[in-house]
Amino acid sequence: MNYISTRGDMSRKHFCEILLEGLAPDGGLYLPEHYPPVDHATLERWRAVYHQEGYAELAFEILSLYIDDIAAPDLRAICQKTYTAEVFGSSEIVPLRHLENGIWLEALSNGPTLAFKDMAMQLLGNLFEYELARRGEELNILGATSGDTGSAAEYAMRGKKGVRVFMTSPVNRMSPFQQAQMFSLMDENIHNIAIDGVFDDCQDLVKAVSNDLDFKRNYKIGTVNSINWARLLAQVVYYFAGYFQATPASTPSAELKTGGSAPAEHQKVSFAVPSGNFGNVCAGHVARMMGLPIAKLVVATNENDVLDEFFKTGVYRVRSSADTHETSSPSMDISKASNFERFVFDLLGRDGARVKALFGDALARTARFDLSQHPAFNQTTLRYGFQSGQSTHADRLATIKDTFERFGMLIDTHTADGVKVAREHLQPGVPMIVLETALPIKFAATIVEATGREPDRPPRFEGIEDLPKRVTRMAADVQALKTYIAGHCA
Repeated sequence: MNYISTRGDMSRKHFCEILLEGLAPDGGLYLPEHYPPVDHATLERWRAVYHQEGYAELAFEILSLYIDDIAAPDLRAICQKTYTAEVFGSSEIVPLRHLENGIWLEALSNGPTLAFKDMAMQLLGNLFEYELARRGEELNILGATSGDTGSAAEYAMRGKKGVRVFMTSPVNRMSPFQQAQMFSLMDENIHNIAIDGVFDDCQDLVKAVSNDLDFKRNYKIGTVNSINWARLLAQVVYYFAGYFQATPASTPSAELKTGGSAPAEHQKVSFAVPSGNFGNVCAGHVARMMGLPIAKLVVATNENDVLDEFFKTGVYRVRSSADTHETSSPSMDISKASNFERFVFDLLGRDGARVKALFGDALARTARFDLSQHPAFNQTTLRYGFQSGQSTHADRLATIKDTFERFGMLIDTHTADGVKVAREHLQPGVPMIVLETALPIKFAATIVEATGREPDRPPRFEGIEDLPKRVTRMAADVQALKTYIAGHCA
């Protein structure tokens, strides 16, 4: 399998090359040349694999389609090392819980940092360590976080040989629990940098450093943000796992039973995905393109509704830092969705020049582009299954309160956004799976506001907010960030 850039650079690269590289040299994001199709027989075989052999073996099956430069026994060992009940709390790894009327919650937040980012980041840490050891090299990871990516990356990379982490985050834009998870780490290879601004400023810094090709090569800069294809690929796996739990084994149609050529019939499901940077739901897009029977991919946004606006109007309009709302679902306080470029690349027939004109030129010039009159825009729902909705602070308070009072189930603020929007897009007979994004303790103040009670706290996180913290504050200045990195790589 080879990989190409969304912005037209056709230099084909193998998985392990892009694993350590992050952005393509032309500023684009990597995607595979094609999505491997999954036929009926393979889908049913994978169902048996998941139920009988477990999540790690399912991950190996799916990743093997995209990774051909790691020997199969080694890749299987990496998956087995990553996805264990000891790390993720259950043998299912991503257990499904029924909520109401065809709505299910897929639990993705039982990993080390209590957020769905662990699902990919734990794998990424093991892939990095494997490949760096094979090459005898080091890697300096530069990332940006709005709350959960940072802690997931740091917990996955702490103590890893040959890896340093430089994680930027917006000053005072995360919950106290999220800040404490990151800033209390004292490992020598972990560096936390608080940036004066919002998440988009942090993300812009990461891209600016990555686009300085000389600096990137000299200091071996890589990324763990979802611009890294390996992270997004890992997330594809739990869409299949959720599907297998929500549906029974399919049976061939009557025609097939009698020797005809009709395809087997599969139960369809929909997914509702709380979305900020578009990485989580983009993994669902990949799964759907492979052939997973997904009816709808429902994008749930908070007050920062740039994605909802696009799917309803065709206008993609980036907000300024001043116009990016600070909300009670802070991991979605994003108005520049990096992974959206991958979907637009597919939407526009993989026209790299057109994507470069939109994301490389138009956004830099006017902070917007308009596809409302483009023939492809109608295909966002008709062909690709995307729909969207928005949730506000009042909505998430009401959803958290209702879910707790009626079902005895506490959900975090971002998952509440997903549940609220999921309810607006239900179809009779089609299970709707809401991807849980974090455990409620990470956003305790809002949970208390909604329910009047403190959420449960895993014992290992007792008193975390009171631990000593190590963090460097910095202006949103590219040169200052480069100087800091260089000074800590000597």
